[in-house]
Amino acid sequence: MAETYDHPGEQRAEDPIRLLGVRETPLSLDEVFAAVGDAAAGGTALFVGTVRDHDGGTDVARLGYSSHPTAEAELRRVAEKVAADFPVRALAAVHRVGDLAVGDLAVVVAVSCAHRAEAFDACRRLIDDLKHEVPLWKHQTFTNGSAEWVGA
Repeated sequence: MAETYDHPGEQRAEDPIRLLGVRETPLSLDEVFAAVGDAAAGGTALFVGTVRDHDGGTDVARLGYSSHPTAEAELRRVAEKVAADFPVRALAAVHRVGDLAVGDLAVVVAVSCAHRAEAFDACRRLIDDLKHEVPLWKHQTFTNGSAEWVGA
């Protein structure tokens, strides 16, 4: 359960969910950061997940993300829960699907709040819940020719 973040005179944003998506196109840090801009926010936390060149000691050649047709609805549910549990001014989350190369952006999430601690906590919850609850699956292909599904 989230901590209570009550500060006298501060209000939650009317609709803090500004950008959500599961996309086949490259992700943009600028787009996500701009989406969470809010004059009442004193802190913005942004998390960027990238494709790394290894996993579990094995070199990764490439990977692909797949999603269930309900992925965007589940992403909205996760975002709404974070917005309800934290004093979020603005929230954005986008995840890539399709074939990705090492170094590509796989996920970008951002949250702005009146205070930095709230922004950090809400952003961590957003990415953690997205990874655990949104039906997205990663298929990794390794340089040794082997492959594995993650999250399936």
